[in-house]
Amino acid sequence: MSKITVSLIKADVGSVAGHTTVADELIKVAESNLSEAKESGLIIDFRVFKAGDDLELLMTHTKGVDSEEIHRLAWETFEKAAEKAKELKLYGAGQDLLADAFSGNVRGMGPGVAEMEFTERKAEPIIAFMMDKTEPGAFNLPIFRIFADPFNTAGLVIDPSMHQGFVFEIWDIMEHKRVFMKTPEEMYDILALIGAKSRFVIKRVFPKPGGKLPEDEPVAVISTEKLYQIAGEYVGKDDPVALVRAQSGLPAVGEVLEAFAFPHLVSGWMRGSHNGPIMPVPFRYAKCTRFDGPPRVVAAGFQLSNGKLIGPVDMFDDPAFDYTRQKAMEVAEYMRRHGPFEPHRLPREEMEYTTLPKVMEKLKERFEEI
Repeated sequence: MSKITVSLIKADVGSVAGHTTVADELIKVAESNLSEAKESGLIIDFRVFKAGDDLELLMTHTKGVDSEEIHRLAWETFEKAAEKAKELKLYGAGQDLLADAFSGNVRGMGPGVAEMEFTERKAEPIIAFMMDKTEPGAFNLPIFRIFADPFNTAGLVIDPSMHQGFVFEIWDIMEHKRVFMKTPEEMYDILALIGAKSRFVIKRVFPKPGGKLPEDEPVAVISTEKLYQIAGEYVGKDDPVALVRAQSGLPAVGEVLEAFAFPHLVSGWMRGSHNGPIMPVPFRYAKCTRFDGPPRVVAAGFQLSNGKLIGPVDMFDDPAFDYTRQKAMEVAEYMRRHGPFEPHRLPREEMEYTTLPKVMEKLKERFEEI
């Protein structure tokens, strides 16, 4: 059969009570539009989710990555949802739609995109991760742990089909360049880059040549769009999404999820200007209220069957993650007590797209030599 493409495309097109959650009315608009696309044969299957104030479209099809038809479908779905949001006077209606008209691809137009095309295996587990109130680099640590850390992923040590490691595609999102690096042999160099998560972002992970899986078919992909770079000013958090395949020559589902058991610090939170813990939550807790946060991640697990989505399973709806959530709230409380001081507030160089430069401009004549 043809290769299957899984596309996860998201945008904030309006929310209820500030940046809290997507209105049910917007979910219905999106489901209606994608249902028509499914009936027409444009897509095979779909699911609509919400993560915080982000509307998330998960679609399967055979059009390949960066398909103009699929991206147009997503854009028009977001436009219709934004129109409904304006009608309901929702907060930030259409804020992630940064262009007046579709131009062939949603990349660079505001929405975040994670897509992968691959040959469906005999059993194909895939997990869609959706974050809110944080940046693309928030996925760096868990993706590295999933595919490169033997203390997280036992299969790297004991599974012969994984023992050779993986290839990481890393983007410099400031210089718009990329590099391909291998684990385990280049692990320290990889960490030197991705530890600077505001600049270097893991975009894709591939199998190594000669392994069980085709080397040109990604096993993980992450959205890398940074809205302030597109708009030139602060317009919202970047709220990244990711797709991760699992099992049969790849990390087990449990190893994939284990990487989120530590609520590591990420940038974003209130006004996109603070550091805080990323908290893995079930769908029902995917609304951000405390200081517009703390940052959240939800996970929808599926099996693929000829492009059909079997699921979802709410992967973080498990008391096994209660300790992680409790630790995240302890860390959130600790960080909040810093108020406007670093390290809770981001360093000045990472706030160039906020109002801080305007404050500095206002005060510049009052600074004297010392």
